[in-house]
Amino acid sequence: MFLTNGSGKVCSMGMFIFVLLLFVFGIVIGSFLNVLIYRTVHEESWVFGRSKCPKCKKQIAWYDNIPLVSFFVLRGKCRHCKKQISWSYPFIELITGLLFVWWFFIGFTFFRLSSQPFTVLQPGFWLSVGVLLIVVFFSDVIYGIIPDIAVVGLTFLGLLYRLLLFYSGIMYPLDFWRTLGGALAAFLFLLALWYGTKKRGIGLGDVKFAFPMGLITGWPGIVLALFLAFTVGAVVALGTVVTGQKKLSSRIAFGPFLVVGLIATLVWGQEILQWYFSLL
Repeated sequence: MFLTNGSGKVCSMGMFIFVLLLFVFGIVIGSFLNVLIYRTVHEESWVFGRSKCPKCKKQIAWYDNIPLVSFFVLRGKCRHCKKQISWSYPFIELITGLLFVWWFFIGFTFFRLSSQPFTVLQPGFWLSVGVLLIVVFFSDVIYGIIPDIAVVGLTFLGLLYRLLLFYSGIMYPLDFWRTLGGALAAFLFLLALWYGTKKRGIGLGDVKFAFPMGLITGWPGIVLALFLAFTVGAVVALGTVVTGQKKLSSRIAFGPFLVVGLIATLVWGQEILQWYFSLL
């Protein structure tokens, strides 16, 4: 795949070009995620139709729609109406590009099983989960909505992943049923909270998202993920109230904290649980 020198090491230039191409591919996917988020939230087709300025509704030319580049060339403004373009567009593209690079250097090895075909399938699964988590995070931050398409996609991936592990013998039957039970318990817990707060404490999207969260984190990971989400959410909410940015009655998107809790559990879950049980 890469040029090598006499010692057999990968040529640094070849590696640089590959990583650059991977990053470019990632920001292109990020550009698509922007379309997916905006059009799904506004109940428009994300499959058909050219991109338009959300302010003046004029069609965006291809040269004004190049990921990252066009935003800075246009100085963050629409070519037609000169109104400001949200910084969320280049930020999502950048984050997605960095996700692909991180996945290649760290995630591909970190989330990997040695058994075939999971040597390839598992890294691909986690990359897909990461992309959909970006959709969940920024959709809720920007619009206060978690798109059903992201929840359905994560649920499908989570179920398929667990079933493949189960039928391949990698995952024990007890662990499989505990994972399903934990996912259902998380869903019912947030559903009860949603009803108990008269649909004001959290959103219905958060309730739906709890099920694929449980499938992805497993048991008892889902307990830790929810605990971290509520803890971080409470600290941030209190901070916004103390600084005067929000009132006690203000609504704060909870989906991003669920995503943070999920990611923290996947990356540091074992260490956090070991530290907790060492205190008992």
